[in-house]
Amino acid sequence: MSELPEGLAAFVETAGWGEAEVAPLPGDASFRRYFRLTQASGATAMLMHAPPPHEDPAPFLHVAHWLNDNGMRGPAILAEDASAGWVLTEDFGNDRMRDWLDLHPGEERAAYDAAVDALAALHRLPPGPFAPYDMAVYAREVALLTEWYCPAHGLDVDVDGHAAAWEQVLAPVLARQNPGVTVLRDYHAENIMLLGGRPGAPQGLIDFQDALVGHPAYDLVSLLQDARRDVSEELEAAMLRHYAAASGGTDHDFLADYATLGAQRNAKIVGIFTRLNARDGKPRYLAMIPRVWAALERDLAHPALAPVAAWFDANIPAELRAANGAFPA
Repeated sequence: MSELPEGLAAFVETAGWGEAEVAPLPGDASFRRYFRLTQASGATAMLMHAPPPHEDPAPFLHVAHWLNDNGMRGPAILAEDASAGWVLTEDFGNDRMRDWLDLHPGEERAAYDAAVDALAALHRLPPGPFAPYDMAVYAREVALLTEWYCPAHGLDVDVDGHAAAWEQVLAPVLARQNPGVTVLRDYHAENIMLLGGRPGAPQGLIDFQDALVGHPAYDLVSLLQDARRDVSEELEAAMLRHYAAASGGTDHDFLADYATLGAQRNAKIVGIFTRLNARDGKPRYLAMIPRVWAALERDLAHPALAPVAAWFDANIPAELRAANGAFPA
């Protein structure tokens, strides 16, 4: 285990997995690392290393315990040492919804039906004991566009006007999101595990440590305007109808809020993907920006986004928008 993180052997020994084989797994856009442990019996578990000071597993544990206590399907926690950044969990297997659909494209509708049903079930619960998705958070996130993306393209934009336009369009969203629901914030096809290897099986949830209490439309946007997987406009519309049926209905205001939060999330992601390249040396995320930008443009066409759309018209060059925000090859 010489190439493995310091402290791993002692933690898994204490957890009763000291004899297990340790296999590193691909990471995500963070400092977290993942390992699969396999015992001689064939039993497996997942080990997450989220080392301080860059990471803190305590929020993940907090949300996981709440989800599992309330009938949702987060991974069972087998052992934890939050101060050292170690968490041992149930192994959900390898059937991520995105990878599974690559192999079974004809099951797309069934998989998304199940993912929307899981969200509707989450939204029927009282909101969890998490911080609010308030204006300060929305504003901080959307500012990533002007902090990272615009400078990367050499654009001198109206930063104050950007903030003011977003505050104007987000104010009615905030007024309508009380009492709110638990928002997982990164609910998409790469963070949904098909536990039975099929879309009708329980939806295993991962990567939910940033959960807040906010608007029910947010995680729908995350799922249906996926930065990492193409979701057709036809499927998006069908899933919005499916959510309405599963949740007791949506209205004009809900669809306006969906577009507003779609634009907010997509502007944030464009900024984050630019930062991942510029600050963290991860250029692969730049190739995803055109998909995100195309969804952003569709959201901006909604009348609820008029102030933000006007800012884009005045500050983002038409040729850049025509290229869906792409960086030069």
